[in-house]
Amino acid sequence: MPSVFVQGRPVESYPPLAPEARRGSVRRITEVGEEVLHKPCRDVTEFGPDLAALIDDMFLTMYVAEGAGLAANQVGVNLRLFVYDCPDDDGVRHVGHIANPVLEPLDAAHRRLLDDSEGCLSVPGAVMDVPRPDRAVVRGFDKDGEPIVIEGTGYFARCLAHESDHCGGQVYIDRLSKRERKDALRQVADRREEVFARRAARAAALSG
Repeated sequence: MPSVFVQGRPVESYPPLAPEARRGSVRRITEVGEEVLHKPCRDVTEFGPDLAALIDDMFLTMYVAEGAGLAANQVGVNLRLFVYDCPDDDGVRHVGHIANPVLEPLDAAHRRLLDDSEGCLSVPGAVMDVPRPDRAVVRGFDKDGEPIVIEGTGYFARCLAHESDHCGGQVYIDRLSKRERKDALRQVADRREEVFARRAARAAALSG
């Protein structure tokens, strides 16, 4: 079994950071409560250099924040687009991007809900258990407008579902009960400063 898949295809080897990150600039990550995170995003209709540059920035921003995925609205851009660099439960690394993602509905007979911990770069410092299917299939397009299908299991399936939610204007704490949501926001209040200090240190390290 290959240890790395890029855009859904196995590769022989891959650097610790996706090459896109070397071309990118760090952008500010939006936080829960900001309007752009809470409304459905627009379809990507223009494929080309501007979209590629946004993807570069998103990869670097994701790495600075030590995330496994990042959607465009998390950097303030109202487009259905996300990037990811995420392992599955077998330790296989998955790296790529997808525009206009559509998460396929799964037959109940072929899925299992896993209640596992989940965080979000736009909800800094909070980690809560969220039920998600153990498998995900997402259809969309790459930066050149070519159709692409990405499949994931375990933690990577969680990542694909989480980022697809972002494109629809949903943050993971929207899936929580009122009490759990309050707990998550309390965690943000307690840990936000520490999270941002770590991001600043990471940004300095990656630019050095």
